Amino acid sequence: MSSMSIPAPSITSSPYFTSLITLFLLVVLLGAGGAAYPGFLSLQVMFNLLIDNAFLLVIAVGMSFVILSGGIDLSVGSVLALTTMVCAYMLQAWHWNPLLVIAIALAIGTVFGAAQGALIHYFKLQPFIVTLAGMFLARGLCYLISINSITIEDPFFVAMSQTQLPVGDCFISPGALIAVALLAAAVYVAHCTPFGRAIYAVGGNEQSALMMGLRVARTKVLIYAFSGFCAALAGVLFSFYMLSGYGLHAQGTELDAIAAVVIGGTLLSGGYGYVAGALTGVLVLGSIQTLIAFDGTLSSWWTKIVIGGLLFIFCVVQRVMTMRGNKK
Repeated sequence: MSSMSIPAPSITSSPYFTSLITLFLLVVLLGAGGAAYPGFLSLQVMFNLLIDNAFLLVIAVGMSFVILSGGIDLSVGSVLALTTMVCAYMLQAWHWNPLLVIAIALAIGTVFGAAQGALIHYFKLQPFIVTLAGMFLARGLCYLISINSITIEDPFFVAMSQTQLPVGDCFISPGALIAVALLAAAVYVAHCTPFGRAIYAVGGNEQSALMMGLRVARTKVLIYAFSGFCAALAGVLFSFYMLSGYGLHAQGTELDAIAAVVIGGTLLSGGYGYVAGALTGVLVLGSIQTLIAFDGTLSSWWTKIVIGGLLFIFCVVQRVMTMRGNKK
């Protein structure tokens, strides 16, 4: 009696394959840096990766939710810049309480994102076009406040900028801890709550999600509201980091966030990915920047060149995996 053998699934067909590639790439980058440059693998350098990229990690977390739902948000960098301008102006011109200023800035970002989500869903508009308009709008609003950089001298913001929380002989910034805490909360929401399951369902097939009785409209508006909140929170962290508000802050950050999310293993087509992959993607980008800084002879533009090449490779890998899945 003969029996048909079922071939074992290949690791390349596993849904977490791109995440494994990213993790392997991160290990290779860190290993190469450690072999080439003394001190590269020191604990403080690793902490600096988080400190310098805390704002990008926060934006990437919000972008992960958007891309998982099958959308895109090009407005996040401009919302970050607008947040720095709002905070700087309220603190320097009106001398408002810094906690109140932060609350107002976060509310503005959340409402801005929710409005974009409502336009996308109720008017059946493409996320690319809506958020592109949002990008121009938020960047333009910066220059209505001021065409020049506004220095932040508020004692609370200065204290947050200068605070170094000791970890053994090293230190980490409050902004980095906020970013990690947000990531942990987002991972829980995405994988352990009905809202998280709804995000994956909408990204997988919106019509099927509607037929299942899911509240698609509510989900999409909340997704973009969360992305706007993350962009505003990143703006607050960037204000701590730079101690200034400026309309030219964070140009191109939205593209860095998209690159980090895709490199972290989230499919651009939506419906699959890990929010935790945003951290891996950000660390890969940060490691490339740090390697170039340690080298000292390469132009900073090599960072963009390498990131562009990596993004191209990961998009091709994702496409091949998608085609294999469709054949099955």
